[in-house]
Amino acid sequence: MTVPDELALSLPDAQRSQAAEPPLISVVMPCLNEADGVGRCVQKALTALRQMDVTGEIIVVDNGSTDGSPEIAAKAGARVVHERRRGYGAAYLRGFQEAQGKYLVMGDADDSYDFLDIPRFVEPLDKGGFDMVIGTRLKGTILPGAMPWSHRWINNPILSGMLRLFFRTRVSDSHCGMRSFTRD
Repeated sequence: MTVPDELALSLPDAQRSQAAEPPLISVVMPCLNEADGVGRCVQKALTALRQMDVTGEIIVVDNGSTDGSPEIAAKAGARVVHERRRGYGAAYLRGFQEAQGKYLVMGDADDSYDFLDIPRFVEPLDKGGFDMVIGTRLKGTILPGAMPWSHRWINNPILSGMLRLFFRTRVSDSHCGMRSFTRD
């Protein structure tokens, strides 16, 4: 579990670009062979956006999947874009480039993060005072085998502690993959 420290959704791609206003929220998910989770992730994100009653878009950036992940994502309601350059960072950069929203939410497409939490990631941005929200796995439940011992008790706490010390942040899990930030 991750804890944070549609009108345009239902339009076909051709009509979405002609919508009166850009979406408020863009959800970007990198994807490489995530057939088991990508559909659930897209559905959870769409549900969260509908419950918030905001315009939004779900962008799944496929990075060369061979397991049908792009088709599953598209069928679930995402706009799928393809990035030929391999790598997690390249997929995110392409997704951010494609995103139209004022607020961007990012997370893995393997269903390791709960996209139903999107409101908790956007609210601090929308109310002002914050430019970025980073989730934390350390204040929630970590299932056995989900995080190596050294990452939970050594690497992540040391880096997160340095961020708190040098930049006066409240980050407890600097490596959490679910985050949100403003376009600016």
